[in-house]
Amino acid sequence: MATYLVTGATGGIGEAICRKLAKDHRLVLVARDQAKLDALSSSLEGAHLSLSADMASDESVAALAAKLEEGQVVLDGLVLMPPQPHAANEPMPSPEVWRSLFQTSFIGPLSLLKAAVSRMRPDPARGHRAKIVIISGISSAQVLSHYATANVIRTAWVGEAKTLAFALGSQGIHVNTLSLGGTLSPWYRDKIEERAQKAGHSFEAQLAIETDNVPLKKYGEPTEVAAVVEGLLSSLSDHMTGLNILHDGGFTRAY
Repeated sequence: MATYLVTGATGGIGEAICRKLAKDHRLVLVARDQAKLDALSSSLEGAHLSLSADMASDESVAALAAKLEEGQVVLDGLVLMPPQPHAANEPMPSPEVWRSLFQTSFIGPLSLLKAAVSRMRPDPARGHRAKIVIISGISSAQVLSHYATANVIRTAWVGEAKTLAFALGSQGIHVNTLSLGGTLSPWYRDKIEERAQKAGHSFEAQLAIETDNVPLKKYGEPTEVAAVVEGLLSSLSDHMTGLNILHDGGFTRAY
């Protein structure tokens, strides 16, 4: 039975991933709220470990790393969901904004990734590989004019994932990025509902308007994201690393 660490476990997408993986694997559930983690863990099949951590805090990430080491936790993979950069169309925000964004959405999560790698014991000669899946967004592949800061953070993760693919590949550690387009997590559904009420539309009518430029004419579901993550953690990706895989219904126009 493989052991996977999943960050953002109590969010809509994170919970879907946990429910998908918990059936056949042991999980280390990570999020900020311990009470929510415990509630999620108790609702899943099997026995799992819940550890609270705030990726914006170096001290909190260091404490998580210490707990993994103290518990002699050996990981077969990591699903890393860095906190989303805020949606802002200011192309040149203040240094303070950049410092906060990079700490929360890149530096802290990267420290957590490093801690997770230290607990991996791959042995490619015996067919045992470790898998890292970094959840990103489609501005990693195509500029979105109203997501100026996210454009930078997302592309930073693609660059880091490609770098890590080279650095860790010989050890049998795979690093791939999964970039999501619109995904109907609970908070995103609420945003669509707000826009629908403001425009005097039904939820379904608003959703049809917003997905008109998506070839599949729909947004993704958290369960669909979970299915792809499960695949990337499996033998399906045994000859795949350094890839940025788009999960956007065909929205991205770039080759």
